[in-house]
Parts: sequence; C-alpha cells; structure tokens
Amino acid sequence: MSEPTPVLRLMTMNVLAPRYADGPRRRAVLVRELRRRDPDVLALQEVTRADAAALVDAGWQVVPHPRWSADGVGAVLAARRPFERTWADTLEVTRRTVHTSWCGVVAAELPLPEPLGPVLVVHHKPSWPYGYERERELQALATARLVERAVAERRMRHAVVLGDFDAEPHAASLRFLQGLQSLDGTSVCFQDAWSAVRPGEPGPTFSPGNPLVRQGDMPETSDRRIDYILVRCGLHGPTLRVSSCERVLVEPVDGVHASDHYGLAAALTLPDHPPGRWGEGE
Repeated sequence: MSEPTPVLRLMTMNVLAPRYADGPRRRAVLVRELRRRDPDVLALQEVTRADAAALVDAGWQVVPHPRWSADGVGAVLAARRPFERTWADTLEVTRRTVHTSWCGVVAAELPLPEPLGPVLVVHHKPSWPYGYERERELQALATARLVERAVAERRMRHAVVLGDFDAEPHAASLRFLQGLQSLDGTSVCFQDAWSAVRPGEPGPTFSPGNPLVRQGDMPETSDRRIDYILVRCGLHGPTLRVSSCERVLVEPVDGVHASDHYGLAAALTLPDHPPGRWGEGE
C-alpha cells in the first residue's frame, strides 16, 4: 500500500484590527474558520498582542513580526509544529516607512518529515499606501534576498512566501517576485499559487463588494488582488505543486464579515518527479 501524498496547507489573511466593525464577533468567525480548515502554516495581518496570545493558547507556534504600531497592531507567522531557525527584517527601506509602522518580514524553517523535508515559510508585509510602490519594490527585493540567503544557509529545497502584499499582480514588486522583471540587478522567480490553478480568474481579495471595505478608510477602491501565496522556483521551476488555491471567508457568516480582506488558502504537494529530472515513461 502506497504512502499518502504529503500536503502542506497554508492560509494568509488580513483580519482587520479588532477595534473596527465589531471585532469580537469577527474574531469568533475567524476562529471557527481556522478550526475548520486547520492549516499547517498561517500568516495573519492586523492582529493584536492579545490575538497572538490566543493563537499560542490554541496550540500554535507563533513568530511575531519585528515592528508593531504604537497601538499594538502587527502581524504574525504561525504553524502547528515548532519552527527551527528564524530570520526577520523590519523592511525600513526609505524614510517614508515611518508611516507604515508594522511593515516587515519574518521567515522560519519549518521542519517537516521526508519526502517534503524542511520548508522555509516567509510572511511578507510591505508598506500599504497606494503611492508607495517604490517602497514595495525595495521591500520585495529585501525579502527575496533574505529567502535566498536562508535557503542557501540551511540547504532547503522549498520556500513559500505569503501575506498581504498591498500590490496587484501587474505592479513592479509583484512582477519582480514572479520573475517577470529584475530589480537592482537581482532576479528571482516565485509561482503565484492563485494563477497556477485559476489562470485568468481575477480573484480580488480586497473588494468594494465587501461592505467593510465601503465602510473603511479606502471606500473608493476598486477590486484588487493583493494577498498571495508564492512558491519559490529553482532552475527548473516550482519545487512544489499547487494542488488547490481558494479565497477564504468571502461570504458573511451569520451576517458577519470576518474582515475587509478575503483570506487565501492553498495546498502544496510534491511534483510527480523532481524538477530538473526526466520522469519515467509510460
């Protein structure tokens, strides 16, 4: 009898700070969804220290981002099993990042049994304002360099970057991460999980169709896909296969929208044979 195919399940979501729009009820919806999906890796944005403590109490291993706002809002990376080595960068790339106090990145080595083996999981949160694409470019570059250093240092085969990137797929920061252009003499490539299994589907994660967007501080926004799960590519393409990718908590639950963002969840598995090698014929 063959062994079951190993699956790595990931989820990212900007959960909107709990001081807005009946936070306790929204958090209850989120908790139920996390229990239902039970992801292996979780990246949450706009959480409080109390939210982070609640994750720890629920059995999650939590790595907080290096910067938090003065009112105690930030981001965390979490997993169901202990991390090994971790890395962090505040992504303070220009003077303007003082206005985006909780941008930053954390990366962690997640030890998984073979045949998957250890995976570098990376929670990237750049600066959010519309006109800050220059910062987002520099922040994407800093995160990409951190990933390459960590992968080389720990000799990891796989890396996944996820989070709220505050930029659409055609923005320079995302074009760079997807291998469509270089920045500052550097070139990398990550596969966008959504596009891998839903090519051509818009999949907005921040949309005026969500009443919390219309109620919030960006009421005139148009549909934007700004939340991502990205799989690092080696010389011969992605080292992991995207078997599924879907938006999370798009519809209200008992009349409650969990956040002004929709979440994103993906399942990753190993390819049929390692990239860079010919498989056996039929």
